[in-house]
Amino acid sequence: MLTSERHQAILQLLKEKEVVKLQDLIEETDASESTIRRDLSQLEEQQLLKRVHGGASLLKKNRLELSVPEKSSKNIQEKKIIAQYAASLVEEGDCIFLDAGTTTFEMISYLTEKDIVIVTNGLMHLPTLIESHMHVYLVGGKLKHHTGAMIGKGAILSLQQYCFDKCFIGVNGIHLQYGYTTPDTEEAMIKQIAMSLSREAFIIADDSKLSETSFSKIADIHEAAIITNEHDESKWKLYQEKTTVKVVRR
Repeated sequence: MLTSERHQAILQLLKEKEVVKLQDLIEETDASESTIRRDLSQLEEQQLLKRVHGGASLLKKNRLELSVPEKSSKNIQEKKIIAQYAASLVEEGDCIFLDAGTTTFEMISYLTEKDIVIVTNGLMHLPTLIESHMHVYLVGGKLKHHTGAMIGKGAILSLQQYCFDKCFIGVNGIHLQYGYTTPDTEEAMIKQIAMSLSREAFIIADDSKLSETSFSKIADIHEAAIITNEHDESKWKLYQEKTTVKVVRR
């Protein structure tokens, strides 16, 4: 089978199954493991697929955005260990920005004993924050029902009243070339501004976001440190040349 034919066969199988194991690709193409691994690397460089442990998966659509309930049910344990480590970076007396998102939400339970100020645009965070009795400021603006985020001109004006010691930002994609991305342009703007107002910026995202891109750019890789869960460390080496990457293990 020619290289172009193998590539077509790989992409067709991915289109049918979304996620394909390495062994399935070997059997489908009658090629060696080293050949398939090389094919996957080439196709990933062309942004036609994403390599995952033991195989490959389709890239997500650039404007695809899951709702809060859908996000909450995915990679729960990974989000918790990332959130716990991220919360450990928050010091007594800090003023922090917590982005709207399911991983930032998980941070709240690890922050309740600290004397800090939290500013957030995450409406979904409020019930838990109210119970915590912490010092909390909610960014005003337009409610984005799909994700429970406050966005728009009002949110921008509200956010610009503050300066932060640290901000914790969720993203949909982390990519060496395209940086940090998210589907919604208005939400991307809120994330950008929060980062610009912070002494330290942290991207908190599970490893499913690696090599993904979305519609709206937030920032370049070097503009924030990354906190993520255990992954193929060889893939993080290039990122570590551009910024700090903390891989949290269970």
